[in-house]
Amino acid sequence: MAARSSSRSSAKDRPSYRCTECGWTTAKWLGRCPECHAWGTVEEFGTPAVRTTAPGRVTSAALPIGQVDGRQATARSTGVDELDRVLGGGLVPGAVVLLAGEPGVGKSTLLLDVAAKAATDDHRTLYITGEESASQVRLRADRIGALSEYLYLAAETDLSAVLGHLDSVKPSLLILDSVQTVASPEIDGAPGGMAQVREVAGALIRASKERGMSTLLVGHVTKDGAIAGPRLLEHLVDVVLHFEGDRHARLRLVRGVKNRYGATDEVGCFELHDEGIIGLADPSGLFLTRRDEPVPGTCLTVTLEGRRPLVAEVQALTVDSQIPSPRRTTSGLETSRVSMMLAVLEQRGRISALSKRDIYSATVGGVKLSEPAADLAVALALASAASDTPLPKNLVAIGEVGLAGEVRRVTGVQRRLTEAARLGFTHALVPGDPGKIPAGMRVLEVANIGDALRVLPRRKRAEQAPQDAPSD
Repeated sequence: MAARSSSRSSAKDRPSYRCTECGWTTAKWLGRCPECHAWGTVEEFGTPAVRTTAPGRVTSAALPIGQVDGRQATARSTGVDELDRVLGGGLVPGAVVLLAGEPGVGKSTLLLDVAAKAATDDHRTLYITGEESASQVRLRADRIGALSEYLYLAAETDLSAVLGHLDSVKPSLLILDSVQTVASPEIDGAPGGMAQVREVAGALIRASKERGMSTLLVGHVTKDGAIAGPRLLEHLVDVVLHFEGDRHARLRLVRGVKNRYGATDEVGCFELHDEGIIGLADPSGLFLTRRDEPVPGTCLTVTLEGRRPLVAEVQALTVDSQIPSPRRTTSGLETSRVSMMLAVLEQRGRISALSKRDIYSATVGGVKLSEPAADLAVALALASAASDTPLPKNLVAIGEVGLAGEVRRVTGVQRRLTEAARLGFTHALVPGDPGKIPAGMRVLEVANIGDALRVLPRRKRAEQAPQDAPSD
């Protein structure tokens, strides 16, 4: 009996080990944490305590769902229409939103503009900066005109200080830039570590729910574009937004990845200026080049960014190659899909001049086309460049091209045609059965790539003037 008691006591007093980065525990020491894969972070911290949770007093009685007051979760506008579009109408009280994006894309500029526009006498805004000083943020606010007497600014990196500001200011909106710069003194590890990010996010989420305060958190991204930190962070927050855009272009896109209060297929479009960032209710003009006469190697298409149709221009250029392996360069297009269109044109379209020439293809305005609906426009732009023959004026091409040369149907054809007609385009190449056609637009249904190539004039531009419209 004594031996059995001694064995139980030794098992109870056995030391435990914990990772200082993510908090993972184990009964034996390891050189590498199997949870976060960090080396040398597993340390002994004592005997693990066995805890049980007893039933306690409830904070509020459970009600039938029909009796719950839903007016408390009514969204309030941020003052930025494009951001409201992605959020599903605005910020819901108590909601926590995570906005992630690459450095320099404009996250801080956008949120500072939101902070000033959302601040009112009844709804104060607290902007916490952990990456800059308060004077630096003030300089940016002067530049973009984001000043308000109800916008409060503080530079803090300590979680307890941030919570103290919440008690003194009592804001309706909290903006933290960024969650990776704030740390809790109660948790081991450097700021930005998994354990710290988890603790900071958890504390702010609890504060938001208790106070009915909306919270916007700025998150860093890894070199692969994923949100840095534990995956648990994305599960805890209510909304996850990605801020995208080429640093050398003016266009910025905000995409909803997760949204508990709205759809996740909405996209907000913004244009970045020296004076700040503005929303674009009609961004199609950024992706078009207006010309008096059509140019060989250009074709227009209509892409869907979420629910929003955008008219974009695809350009292609072919030149004689000086090397045994011709170049294939793309910008804004997927290299694999461009290569597929080249193979289809050579095999199914009987265009053999492409295999021995350098080929350059790109989009206009920094837009990235990845959906299959742009295949037909890419193929026609390449064929037009190879023959040095311009496509007819005011023409858009919509459709997915298969390896057999067939043109397949895509989603949202009617919405795409309506957008093209609104911008003044009068002719379109589409797959079969496009549905209702907008008034004033002539639509040519094509079954394969051979049918689509018939819109190209047979003679060169020098011999024949470009046609204004394809024949029905």
